[in-house]
Amino acid sequence: MTVVIALIVFVVGAVVGFFANYLISSTNQEQRKLAEQVNKTEAALSQYKIDVADHLECSAKLLNEMNSTCQTAMKQMEESTQLLQRATASDSDGMPFFSQETQEQLAQTAALRHAKRMDEKAGLSTDFNTEAPLDYSGKASGLFSDQGPNDPIKAG
Repeated sequence: MTVVIALIVFVVGAVVGFFANYLISSTNQEQRKLAEQVNKTEAALSQYKIDVADHLECSAKLLNEMNSTCQTAMKQMEESTQLLQRATASDSDGMPFFSQETQEQLAQTAALRHAKRMDEKAGLSTDFNTEAPLDYSGKASGLFSDQGPNDPIKAG
């Protein structure tokens, strides 16, 4: 009977040992899987931090370039403004808007208009309003004449 009891204890011990080993090994496997996931996640996080740092560094460089470009443009605008102010102040007499002939013609036209206004205010009658415009002719000619296509054109 001691042999049977020993065999039963051995079988029970083997079964318990098998289940214990199975539970412990599955727990170890889960722990290994979780440890691998943690390592992968940490690696991804560190790579993300590196990517963000590179992006921020690149953005800072671009902003510095934009700043220097804007400063260069502002300096150029200031120089252009100063050049225009110098040119406007000194060249206004040397570069008239109209030529000398045009200025003389404008002065003559202004004098004539002034004289015409003075005449109208004085009550002088002018025939300008009663006469037909000069672009109309007194006689019909060309297509507007009363002659047919076979009639000779009369000299006027």
